[in-house]
Amino acid sequence: MTVSKTKARLVDVARQLFAKMGVENTTMNDIALASKKGRRTLYTYFKSKDEIYLAVVESELDILSDMMKRVADKDISPDKKIIEMIYTRLDAVKEVVYRNGTLRANFFRDIWRVEKVRKKFDAKEMVLFKGVLQEGKDKGVFCIDDVDMTASLVHYCVKGIEVPYIRGHIGANLDMETRKRYVANIVFGALHRTEI
Repeated sequence: MTVSKTKARLVDVARQLFAKMGVENTTMNDIALASKKGRRTLYTYFKSKDEIYLAVVESELDILSDMMKRVADKDISPDKKIIEMIYTRLDAVKEVVYRNGTLRANFFRDIWRVEKVRKKFDAKEMVLFKGVLQEGKDKGVFCIDDVDMTASLVHYCVKGIEVPYIRGHIGANLDMETRKRYVANIVFGALHRTEI
């Protein structure tokens, strides 16, 4: 097995164990046994359980980044694209948090530790938002002065509603269409969308 395949295998096994048993209840020995690798091999790639936990988070963020890039590359209007990107991001993060079960509690408790790993993802996301906003400005769909600043604001606004969205606190009493209409009104109002 190549170096990258071995490392990816260890990360995947760790993710499964963290989801099943919880990060706190999983030992490095558990990961080594479940991956059918020795502890020496595991420690060659990761110095600690904390390091492998952050690698698990990073691998999930890489998948999310690829999903958002696919939306950004779609041949649809920039206004539809920005809304789809926002929902893709929120729904994917929610799905990751729920799929990983016990990672859910760690996600909320260790959000500052996770922040370190998210920096690379955040930078990629801002580039994607910037591209869609620039496309919208160039096509006359959005009337915005500073694309960089607007991309940062969109990124941080979406990041800010992440936890309430995951917990179901945003529009819980509304049907999906009504909720999407509210989101679109706020986003398009902020971007001064022209009628197209």
